[in-house]
Amino acid sequence: MHGLLGVDEGLDRDQGLKMALQTQHPAPGPPAAAHVPRPKANRVSALLHRSPNLRLAGLVTAPAGWLVLVYIAALAALLITAFWTVDTFTGKVSTEWTTENVVTVLTDPVYQRITLRTLWIAIAVTLIDLVLALPMAFFIAKVASPRWQKLLVVAVLMPLWASYLVKAYAWRNVLSDGGLLEWLGAPIGLQSPGYGETAVILTLAYIWLPFMILPIYAGFDRVPDSLLEASGDLGAKPLTTMRLVMFPLLVPSIIAGTIFTFSLSLGDYITAQIVGGTTQMLGTVVYANVGAANNLPLAAAVSLVPIAIITLYLFIVRRSGALNSL
Repeated sequence: MHGLLGVDEGLDRDQGLKMALQTQHPAPGPPAAAHVPRPKANRVSALLHRSPNLRLAGLVTAPAGWLVLVYIAALAALLITAFWTVDTFTGKVSTEWTTENVVTVLTDPVYQRITLRTLWIAIAVTLIDLVLALPMAFFIAKVASPRWQKLLVVAVLMPLWASYLVKAYAWRNVLSDGGLLEWLGAPIGLQSPGYGETAVILTLAYIWLPFMILPIYAGFDRVPDSLLEASGDLGAKPLTTMRLVMFPLLVPSIIAGTIFTFSLSLGDYITAQIVGGTTQMLGTVVYANVGAANNLPLAAAVSLVPIAIITLYLFIVRRSGALNSL
């Protein structure tokens, strides 16, 4: 018995000594994993996550760069070209600086008349489209059922799918002698105005009408029906409701529509060539100087006039909130 107890005690001492040695000198295990560097993509993602301004810059840089390159740089080149001249002997553009072209456009009575005519046509087109668009947009937004609203909006958009030239030449046929307008007006003695300034106004008013209807329709659609019902419950007549309740809310949408029709009419030159007869607009003068006259500096100087007019108009209406409705 004593021998067995001695053996057990010896085993216990050996096991204890072995555990102590392992504690002081642990057995070598598998080698620790080497430090793996974080992938570059993960570092970039972490950087973007920590910096909202850097994310915004990454999103805006490409479109802003494209805008600067294509639009602002083109306008800057146009402005510079307006102060160059054309060599009368070789017909080539000379980079000698002069204000002769700009002074000619601003002071020559011919260009002044063309500028006033173009401005008048753009204003007339805008007013005609406004008168036509208000009742049409009101009917679509407030009178038609939801199903008919979708169909009518598609009907308004359909002319935009047709070619500009097709619509212009269609109106040329309508306004020609013996055309559709003269045939329809024959019983009441109505004659076609023929080709000229009136034809240009009618054609442009038709072509740009959808650009006036859509912003005004969106403005009517944002007016709550409960507001109109409250006005009626308080005894206001429909015209009074339109004038005092709806019209103030529609001003930004109306101005947004006028920006489209006014600016597009101001720079148009194709319609004037198709149905204008001898009517000249700023766009046709630019086209003539770029093509037949081969006077690019003078064309650039003329093109600065509509740019200045529309810039002034945008500066005037910027506080109305119309730019947010575009």
